Amino acid sequence: MKLKHFTKMTGIIILAAGSSSRLGTPKQNLIYKNETLLQRAIKAAQSTGCYPIIVVLGANFKAINPTVEDLPVSIVYNAEWNEGMSSSIRLGISELQKNQAKIDSVILMLCDQPFVNTELLHQLVLSGTKKSVVVCAYNSGIGPPVFFDSYYFPELLLLKGNEGAKKLILKHEAHITTIPFPLGSIDIDTLDDFERLKDFGKKN
Repeated sequence: MKLKHFTKMTGIIILAAGSSSRLGTPKQNLIYKNETLLQRAIKAAQSTGCYPIIVVLGANFKAINPTVEDLPVSIVYNAEWNEGMSSSIRLGISELQKNQAKIDSVILMLCDQPFVNTELLHQLVLSGTKKSVVVCAYNSGIGPPVFFDSYYFPELLLLKGNEGAKKLILKHEAHITTIPFPLGSIDIDTLDDFERLKDFGKKN
C-alpha cells in the first residue's frame, strides 16, 4: 500500500552520517536478514511512496556509499558530520527544499532502528496535520522516527550540535502527537546490541 495523497508532499531524510565510534565498524553496513541496516531503512522508506528520499552520509563514506549508490535515493555527503546529528538534519532539510519547493512535511529517521517499517512510517504521515510534530513512543519516552510539518523547517535549519531535533520537539510539546513503537527501543550502538538483535531475529 502506498500513500498516494502524500507521494509528492512528504519527504524522508535518513540520517546515516555518524562514525559508529562505540561499535568500531560502520553500523550502516551491518547485515541483518540479508540486508545492511541502511538498505533496510531505505527499503522501508521507498515503500511509503514518499518523495524524495534523502540519505545523509558522512563518516566512512567510501565504505558505505557503494552499498546504496545504485538505489533510487538522493545521497548527500555531510562534511561536517563530526559536529553531530544537527549538521545532517540541516543538510537534509536544505537538500529537500532545494529539490522540492512545494514539500510540506518530512520524516527524519535513523538507519540503526531495524524495526522501522513502512507501516510505521505510514502512521507518522497519516497522523500529521498542519504545524504538527509526530513522534514515536517507546522506553517510557519519545524518539525517532519523527514527522515534522514544514512549519518547523526554519527551526530545523538552526539546530546545532549533537542534540538532534529533541530540543525542538520538547519546545513544541503542545503540538506533539505520539504513536506507539515498542520496538523503537532496539537500536544498534555496540556489538552487544547487534548480537542481541541477531538473537531476537532468530526468535521472531
